[in-house]
Amino acid sequence: MGHIHAQEAIDELVVRFFSVFDNRNGAKPRLADLTACFAEKASVARHSDAGAELSTVVEFAGPRIDLLCQGTLIDFHEWEVSSTTQIFDGIATRTSRYSKAGLLNGKAYRGSGTKCFHFVNLGAGWGITSLVWVDDSA
Repeated sequence: MGHIHAQEAIDELVVRFFSVFDNRNGAKPRLADLTACFAEKASVARHSDAGAELSTVVEFAGPRIDLLCQGTLIDFHEWEVSSTTQIFDGIATRTSRYSKAGLLNGKAYRGSGTKCFHFVNLGAGWGITSLVWVDDSA
């Protein structure tokens, strides 16, 4: 698989990843749609003022999917604003700037930050092996 095909596959995977975090127009995010983006044994880490939070994909996704489905956070979506991807013979890394917006408890909610993805070509397609992110300071 050449770099062009790899780039297209990674672009599509990142679009699928961000699309899970979208509950506009009555959409119901599904855990299975998110876990399908990741390789087995993938890890997720977030850095904030409280420190580092390390988790499995399910530990990361479960509370967020619940929040998007219970009505507290509505008309929400998250999207990639810009990115840089480097591909090296079956592995890749991508730095993404993202934004997010919705209504949290009836009030406008907006934010942005940086996500860093690592990917591996699993043979049947690309998967995220690790994700780290930080939200911008308010």
